[in-house]
Amino acid sequence: MQALGIDIGGSGIKGAPVNTKTGKLLEERVRIPTPKGAKPKAVAEVVAEIAHSLKWKGPIGVGFPAPIKNGVALMAANVSEKWVGLNADELLTSATGCPCKVGNDADVAGMAEMQFGAGKGQHGTVIMLTLGTGIGSAIYYNGHLVPNTEFGHLQMNGMDAEHRASDAARQLKEMSWKKYAKRLNEYLNEMEKLFWPDLFIIGGGISKYHEKYLPLLTLQAKIVPAQFKNEAGIVGAALYSQGMDVKV
Repeated sequence: MQALGIDIGGSGIKGAPVNTKTGKLLEERVRIPTPKGAKPKAVAEVVAEIAHSLKWKGPIGVGFPAPIKNGVALMAANVSEKWVGLNADELLTSATGCPCKVGNDADVAGMAEMQFGAGKGQHGTVIMLTLGTGIGSAIYYNGHLVPNTEFGHLQMNGMDAEHRASDAARQLKEMSWKKYAKRLNEYLNEMEKLFWPDLFIIGGGISKYHEKYLPLLTLQAKIVPAQFKNEAGIVGAALYSQGMDVKV
């Protein structure tokens, strides 16, 4: 089976067709910068442009940086406030002419890693974190998703954790990898105190540099980079479009 996976991020919108039986991308991904302000109409036009450039006709899954219930965005941290209360499923289905199913971006990225990647076969509690413009989070317990967690907004030193430990924060403050690892370690230690996970999976664009900071972390839980790296969102979105469950 095939589906188009779309990953909407704060800096870029990426998409590619995916074989949902294997998790393999069937074509090279298409990436277009996220429109300034990330307003619904402009984002929908980019999603449609990606689908049309791939000549896609079929189901589309979309990872979106917000909690989503029944296709409706409940908040907006790194996109326009105009998304709040909007039915994203309906908007993107209308724009593309294809049936679209929208889910939280970290939730769907976690689905890819649990089904085919670093979390495959892992029992117990797995926390997937995507480090990019913000911090996306997903928790799986014995393969079952607890949806719409927003642990990037956990308070640290009086501010959201994503303002201290995201990749965007690292770049903005021009942190060394050693200093960034210290910040990230503080955040992950707080997560351990709350959830005692068996495994952390680190995704997002920064995951391709994992050897520079993961070895500097001191945690009780095992921590690994996402096997799909920054393509986990695309693969997971495609799986999500077909309502696939994770099998542990």
